[in-house]
Amino acid sequence: MERQLLLLALFCISHAAFHDLSEKVFTFPLDSGTANVKFTANVEQPMTALTVCMRFHSTKTRAQSLFSLAIPSESNAFLLYKPSVGVYRLHVKGTALDINGLPDETGEWNSVCWTWDSTDGLTTLWVNGKRSARKILGRAATLTGSPSIILGQDQDSYGGGFDPNKSFSGDITDVHLWNQVISPCEIRFFMEGNAFTPGNILGWNNLQYTIRGTVHVEKSDFDKLSCY
Repeated sequence: MERQLLLLALFCISHAAFHDLSEKVFTFPLDSGTANVKFTANVEQPMTALTVCMRFHSTKTRAQSLFSLAIPSESNAFLLYKPSVGVYRLHVKGTALDINGLPDETGEWNSVCWTWDSTDGLTTLWVNGKRSARKILGRAATLTGSPSIILGQDQDSYGGGFDPNKSFSGDITDVHLWNQVISPCEIRFFMEGNAFTPGNILGWNNLQYTIRGTVHVEKSDFDKLSCY
């Protein structure tokens, strides 16, 4: 019994550790209703502004979830979703907005940043250096409660409710989340693979996460990586 408790304690410690995933990717090789990566994020204050940046590589043309943040009262609290090629759907506290006309390169790396501020509801999507028009979404919305942040699946309930037809298949890397709208210069630095200020909620070089199902951590082949 003591040995089992020790092993359990070591297991919990290993999952509580922070990991530097620089030049690494999460690979989702299957169409799956279970495979996901769940991040641990300590958020003490209600969220009224957010920026998420990430890169994804996929050959799929069906609907896919890119980034899913749920709160206890709303599964689509802050959701970045692709219903089809060339269409990005933004959700804030259950309200959706479709963005068209931005790059969406199948079988290539796409760099994405999405900013939102509840004060005036202004939201902007950037993909591969191109910016959408500024739109209004989630004006005066407040995201309260411990966030459930998941890659690879769309949460239709808090921490679950996965649908394999919305799952992500491909590679995801360089995920960062800030509790503010970051500047266009910081976004451009991220897009171009240059040095930028890491996310203060999630930072790719300092992450706590749990993998469920078939997800692999692999070497990145994003074209700005260092090769020796």
